Amino acid sequence: MQVKIADSWKNILQSEFEKDYFNELASFVKSEYQNKTCYPKGNDIFAAFDYCAFDNLKVVIIGQDPYHGPNQANGLCFSVKDDVKHPPSLINIFKEIETDLNKPYPQSGNLEKWAKQGVLLLNATLTVRAHEAGSHQKKGWETFTDEVIQQISKEKENVIFLLWGGFAKKKSKLIDKNKHHILESGHPSPLSANRGYWFGNKHFSKTNAILQKLGQPKIEW
Repeated sequence: MQVKIADSWKNILQSEFEKDYFNELASFVKSEYQNKTCYPKGNDIFAAFDYCAFDNLKVVIIGQDPYHGPNQANGLCFSVKDDVKHPPSLINIFKEIETDLNKPYPQSGNLEKWAKQGVLLLNATLTVRAHEAGSHQKKGWETFTDEVIQQISKEKENVIFLLWGGFAKKKSKLIDKNKHHILESGHPSPLSANRGYWFGNKHFSKTNAILQKLGQPKIEW
């Protein structure tokens, strides 16, 4: 099957696109987009890969599901389009950056600039039906994105994985801890953050400290 995905990922993932489960997933997604309102837009489904080239990959942030409200999802986890109101988790991410790096709170919630610097903003499920959180889970996306994580672990070295919340932490079993760096904390959602599991994790300065040690450019968060 032909999937429109950035060339740098094609060689890594092409065999996955040929598998039966992926063909079934593609049929499901095609039908959903034809018959329901779904997010993100079709040409943004693989945006996380389009903006972050495999060769440039330094950091992986794992989300669960795209935003399911109008005009929110742009194919990058936690990110929204310019001029869209910031969702609660994103607000808490920006608040942590404010205190961790002493940076002003940004106007735009669009995280494309992170992706272009080598941050893969990967949702475990890449599509969703409007107003129905989790509606495209367990249809094959998780199999695909788990394979993405395993291929990164296998093919790369010294990638920094930021695992926020219980769902993301479960992905640590897919990562070779002898080759890569894993930082874990609570999820930035208000439920977790307000109970003290998110704020103060300093993941943004810690990531940059690791990159500096590796002789790599820091991320401009």
